[in-house]
Parts: sequence; C-alpha cells; structure tokens
Amino acid sequence: MDERTRADVERAEAAIVEHYPRLVRLTYLVLPPSMGRHRRVLTAHGLVQRALPRTRLRRPDGGLPAQRGPAPESGYDLVRQRALRLALAYEGQPGRVLPALPLVWGLRLFPRAGGADELALDQALSAVPAAVRAALGLGHLEGLDEDAARAVLARAGAGEPDAAQRAAAQLDLETGAGAAALLGSGEFDPCMVQTRPTDLLRRRQRVRVVAAVAAVLAIGAAVAGAWPDTADRPAPTPAQQALDPGRLLRTPNEQWADTSRVDFTAWPVRGRQAGDRKLLARALRVWAAPPPDTRIRAAAGTSTRPPGHPPQLLYAGLIDNVMVVVLYDGERLVRYAEPEGATPTLHFARVDAADLTTAAALVIGRGKGWMRYLLAPWISEITTRDLLAPAAPPHGLHVAPDGVTDRIPLPPATGTGCGRWPVAQLRPSTRIVAAGPDTAFLVADLDDLVPAHLSSGPPPSAGAPAGVPTGATAAPALRNWARTACSLGSLRGAGVRSVNTWEFARQQLPEDGGSAAWVCTRADTWRGPGSVTLRFLPPAARPADPGRIAGRAGNTAACSRFGPQVVADLHWQAKSGKWYLLAAGSPGVGGLDTTGGVRATAEENTLATPAGPATPAEVTGRLRAGGSVRAPHP
Repeated sequence: MDERTRADVERAEAAIVEHYPRLVRLTYLVLPPSMGRHRRVLTAHGLVQRALPRTRLRRPDGGLPAQRGPAPESGYDLVRQRALRLALAYEGQPGRVLPALPLVWGLRLFPRAGGADELALDQALSAVPAAVRAALGLGHLEGLDEDAARAVLARAGAGEPDAAQRAAAQLDLETGAGAAALLGSGEFDPCMVQTRPTDLLRRRQRVRVVAAVAAVLAIGAAVAGAWPDTADRPAPTPAQQALDPGRLLRTPNEQWADTSRVDFTAWPVRGRQAGDRKLLARALRVWAAPPPDTRIRAAAGTSTRPPGHPPQLLYAGLIDNVMVVVLYDGERLVRYAEPEGATPTLHFARVDAADLTTAAALVIGRGKGWMRYLLAPWISEITTRDLLAPAAPPHGLHVAPDGVTDRIPLPPATGTGCGRWPVAQLRPSTRIVAAGPDTAFLVADLDDLVPAHLSSGPPPSAGAPAGVPTGATAAPALRNWARTACSLGSLRGAGVRSVNTWEFARQQLPEDGGSAAWVCTRADTWRGPGSVTLRFLPPAARPADPGRIAGRAGNTAACSRFGPQVVADLHWQAKSGKWYLLAAGSPGVGGLDTTGGVRATAEENTLATPAGPATPAEVTGRLRAGGSVRAPHP
C-alpha cells in the first residue's frame, strides 16, 4: 500500500468515526421501511460498519461533489458513497439477510416515536423508491445541491437520478411541516433508540430446552456432510412472514402506561382465542387473498391491500357467536369476523396518527340496533349518555375483563327521525392523565370501525402545536351538541376521525330577540380533508332544537388551527315580521362589511341590518391581524 492509498484509508476511517451518526441516519432513511424499524436499525449500523472496504479505496471519477457549507474531507465522500450503494442494493430484495454485525438477541430496537407529522412523512417515504429517499436525504441531511446530489446518486448506482430528484422535490412540497426539520427528528435517528424485550415467556420456555438442542446440533454437525446443502435456501419474504401467525406482534400488557406513544401500538393482546393459531392463520389468509364470497368493508380512503409485514394482534375471541380477530399494521385496523357457517367479513379502517382519544376504542361487534366497543387498556371508566338530553346524567356500562363492553344502542338510521343519539363517555386512567373534571371525553359510532371523537372548543392558533380540544362533557358544550347532534348522521361511513363544535360568536338579536349562538361544527377525516357546517342557534324552547344552517364548506381549513377564523351570515325574521341580515365572525374578526344587495359595515365581529329575505349579500370579515375572510353559503 503506497502512501497515498494509506492516507485515503486513514481519512475514510476517520470519517466513519467522526460522522458515524450522520452516515447511519442517511442509510436508515434509504433502507426499505417494509423491513420494520428493528431490522432497519441493525441493517443501517451494519452497512455503515461495512462501508470501509478491506482493499484500496478508489477515488470516484470527476472528483468530489460540491457542497454547501464547509467541505468535508474526501474520505467522508468515499465512505458515504459506499454506504449509499449498499443501502440502495436492498431495494426490491426483501429476503436479503442482515449484516453479520451488530447482533442483538432478546431485544427489539426502534427510534423514538415522533408525532403525527413524522408518522405522515414516514408513510409517504414508504411509498417511494429508495432512490427518492436517498435524494431527499442527500439534500436535507447532507446539504448537497441538486447537481451534487445527482452525481452522488449516479455513482452509487441509483437508476434515473433525475427522476429521483424530481420525485423528492415533489414529496418535499407535499410535506406541510417541512421534510428537512422532520428528518432531523428522533423518529429518523437510528442512533437514539429505545429497547423492548421480545416475548419473555416464550424465551423462557426456549431456555429450558437449550441443552437438549445444543446436543442435537452437535450430533447433527458431525454428520452434516451426508445431507444436502440448504444454505442457499431463500429467506421468507415479508409477505410470506406476514401470513405466519407465529410472527404476529404482541405488545406486553403494561406497555401503555410506560410509553410516549399512546395509540394502537400500545394495545395488549386480548381475547380467549389469542393463542388459536388456526383461527389466526385463517384471518391472515383471508386478508391476504379474500375468497370471492368474502364481504369487504373499508372506510373512505382506506386501502385493502394485503399485509406487507407481520401485523400486531389486538384481539381474538368469540363475540356474540362470531369469531373475531382484530389486527393492526401500523396504518390500518383490520377486523376479521367469522360467523359460524356463514361468509367471513373483513372491515378495514385507516387509523394512522391515532392518539389517546382516537385510539380509545374500536367496534368489536355490531348487530341490529346495537354495538359493542373493545376499549383501550388506558380507559378506566365508560358511561353512556344521550346527546339530545344534555341535562340527563350518564349511565354506567359494564365492561368484561377483556375490555369488551355490554351492548350500546345505536343512533337511529338516516331518514327515520332523530329522537335520541347515544354516545359513550370515556375517562382515561390517572396513570397517564392527571385526574380532573375535564379529562372525560365523548366518542360516537358513525358506522366505522373506530368511533369519532367528539370535542368542543376553539382550535389552537395557527402555527401552534395541535392540542386536544376539550372533551365536550361540560354543560355549555353538551347544550351545543344537543342542537347539532342529529347532523352526525350525514357523516356515517365517511372515515371521520373527530368532530369539533365551536361556539365562535354570540349575538344580541334585534327587537329584543334574545341572545343567539353561532356555531361551527368541523369534521376531520383520517385521510386529511375536513368539512365544516356553520349554524345559527337562536333561543329555543326545546334543548334539541337544531337551529338553522348558515353555511357549509368542504375540503377546507376553516375552524381548524390552520384556518381558525370564520364568518357566517343569514336572513332572520323578528317577531314583528321584519327581516334582517345577521352576520358574525370569530374573535379574530375585527369588522364586517356587506356588499351586493345589502350595504352595511360594523366595527366589531357581529352585524345586524334590515334586509329582505331574498336580498343577496356577500359578507366579508376584516381580520385584526390583517387580511380578510368570507362567509360561505349553505
């Protein structure tokens, strides 16, 4: 080895030592997410540790790529290129084995869980090729410009670097919170990992037979030459592993009380048939390849694709003479129902970015006029109440030891009136939420696998972290819900995650008409888009009087933290018979202007002016912070 070669090797060795976390983060990003987080962590570390070849390092043709900021030594570029080439080689080869080192036994490693934005980016990255993930990492993690990143991709063996660059740029635009900031979070850092044990009970049973197995292996090794060589037998693919009931993920019983990620990943396995491998195998086979007569239901925007990796088992048991298995693949819940002597059913629901309230329950059984919930392990109490009777106290509900509730009546079907609207009131355990009067929250069955969280309160300010709205169990919130509950029927089967009702203004009506409330009801779906309905609630003789709809809007950010300001208007008739145009805006509105057939101005967030019942008018609110917002129409 000449002096120049020795210097190259020494620089490469120094680069690995100095920039090891940076190299591992880039490699982890490029590896296929379908490998699972534990396997990706080990593989990323193994590939970086193999990035220094035993033979002479060769300089890439064309010299080193230009970079923004201080240029690192050439050794880093050489090691990065080799690690990137090794990571790209895993694309499309799910059976590829792990590097020999590092080796971890008895523990599972995974990066710290991020928030909803990190989870959304991780899911978006799983849907693009490795070259696109590499292009994104070279730009945001390595600070390379487009030309430099393109050159690195080409030398690492990525196909069509230009197309990868364009796809990475598009993915960056679609990431609302910014991919650069998210990729720097703990969710994508394989050097800052958490550990959990594997199945301790199963491991303990295996230890008891280690001596016997070792003896058998010793004898087998002595006669191994007499048997055919099976070393080249391909490892099972992730799709094949997903059909093995023995590989189903099972969360320890108490993990929910000791984790920062309180969602379906923290649910333990429950149900008497959780060990029935034949039942679990049938459920997995039907999910992977449904027979022609299988009944399949999927919430709006939910994929029914087969499992790509072993899912997590949440429940397996008998519910009202129906064998039920519930599985979770990190993005979807899948409920397999096997009635005796009848056609099986699959029900899919998207539940990515679930939290303490939206992962609090799922529908485990349903019949004519009733349903049952399976509760999250952190729910300490469940009661039921009728939204249309806000003053009535809630009623207690029995829960079986496995978390299955007694039957809960269903709201009336659409078109059959709205005389009652039963909902469940849940209270989380004090082990994860401090005790208090506002900790309980409401959920409503909207004919999906997961109930919708009903909340009440204004959205957080734009740019602030999303908080959990108040639980809608206080008296003012229940009064508003009593007047808006019947509209929930229009949201059935739409994949609704949460519904928030917000009294954004209160107005004194002309001619001593009393005080009226202006309410915005926002429904957010699991797939992202939300819709709003604006209501005018004048004084009413009955608690459940629905008031009048003042406006609607679909696919809008109105009444959310990204568009918290709203304006609404309608024509209203006083007791004298005279008609008025009424308008109101949220607290951020400092003035109102009307144009069209009605000309009026107000220097506050409410307005009332005489106008005929059919006189057209456009109402615009002037925001205190600058800008304006228009009132939608019904």
